[in-house]
Amino acid sequence: MNIIKSLEKRRTYYNINKQLPVSTEQVVDTIKKVTELVPDAFDMKSARVVVALEEQHDLLWDEIYNVFEGQVPREKIDSFKAGAGTVLYFYDEQVVKSLQEQFALYADNFPVWANQANGMLQISIWSALRELGIGASLQHYNPIIDKKVKELFNVPEHYKLIAQMPFGGIGSEPAAKNKEVIEDRVVVK
Repeated sequence: MNIIKSLEKRRTYYNINKQLPVSTEQVVDTIKKVTELVPDAFDMKSARVVVALEEQHDLLWDEIYNVFEGQVPREKIDSFKAGAGTVLYFYDEQVVKSLQEQFALYADNFPVWANQANGMLQISIWSALRELGIGASLQHYNPIIDKKVKELFNVPEHYKLIAQMPFGGIGSEPAAKNKEVIEDRVVVK
């Protein structure tokens, strides 16, 4: 599949289930490979990923519901919990700080570049999952869930949580996207 086709197939899937079309080993291997391949500024390799599967995935979404004390509807949380797993995206603040100290002239840019690299990792993993026939969505319950996530997965304090990506078998396809006037966003001079 080429990059354009891959990005066209990558959509936000809310109706997911626990029936993956491939093994969890293939999912994890794909996530590892993509994480290795995604570039970042100064080759800092600040991105960190935790893949929560099965009981750990279910526990994560139950705890997210608990942290919000019912402020997020149970049905919404359960739609993510219905999946087979969740990719948790972080960046390592110690790596960023080390590069800030090494390259003081660029210090302010390293957190920005870490976020950019993480965004590239997110879209790459999302597209790779879709190529495996898996649906996913990108969620942002951080920073409210940060402490609980670090406790659940024994994540170092210096990991900054960026996003959560529940994934699973595809229950149904999302509605078609509206065609946009791309010239409103892309200008050629």
